[in-house]
Amino acid sequence: MPARPRNTGIQGVLWDMDGTLLDTEPHWMAAEGRLVAEFGGKWSHAQALSLVGNALPDAAAALQRAGVRLPEREIIDRLTGEVLAGVRRHVDWRPGALELLEALRAASIPCGLVTMSEEPLAAAVLEALPKDYFAFRVTGDMVAHGKPHPDPYLLGLELLGGHVPDLEPSRVIGIEDSAPGIASAAASGITALLVEHIAPVPDSAAWHRADSLLDLDINALDALASTGVRA
Repeated sequence: MPARPRNTGIQGVLWDMDGTLLDTEPHWMAAEGRLVAEFGGKWSHAQALSLVGNALPDAAAALQRAGVRLPEREIIDRLTGEVLAGVRRHVDWRPGALELLEALRAASIPCGLVTMSEEPLAAAVLEALPKDYFAFRVTGDMVAHGKPHPDPYLLGLELLGGHVPDLEPSRVIGIEDSAPGIASAAASGITALLVEHIAPVPDSAAWHRADSLLDLDINALDALASTGVRA
């Protein structure tokens, strides 16, 4: 992939994974519910929605408050193991995700993955893609502070800078589906784009919004990166 994108103001695209690139949220929610039930507790749909997009240590702490008497590391490993098994059975790509990745590849625009999932799950997802679309990945175990803190996207920008000379954060698009994720992307200084999925996210002047990845192409992303026009 050439280092400099052609005929576009976009210098790179940083993608969230769970809920943005593929639909793993039902796996996470089911795993959380089973784990809480194992310890005699109750886990509501609202509680599950409140964890969408959060860092795994924060999710583990919430499950501990719900009665799961396990250390943080064991909770994370249990949840990740169940989601990984689900992904290995079937990958449910979000509508338009593969098409947009292919368009970005054709335009020589580098992509990076910025996820709060840890390395084993991220690796399995990337291996399931039909092509090698991502130049690098940032996983939850690579940063001290997860989403909604900007650290994951700041690391993504640092890695993207190794592929793109004279990188300007505002010319980098960050695609997210959740409140913690879009807050993280916006706080890093990149152009944050929300494609809401399972959990509602309020509007904000700090980010743009699109109804679906199917509505996005190079021209739409270029408008955001070049002029800041809302999606």
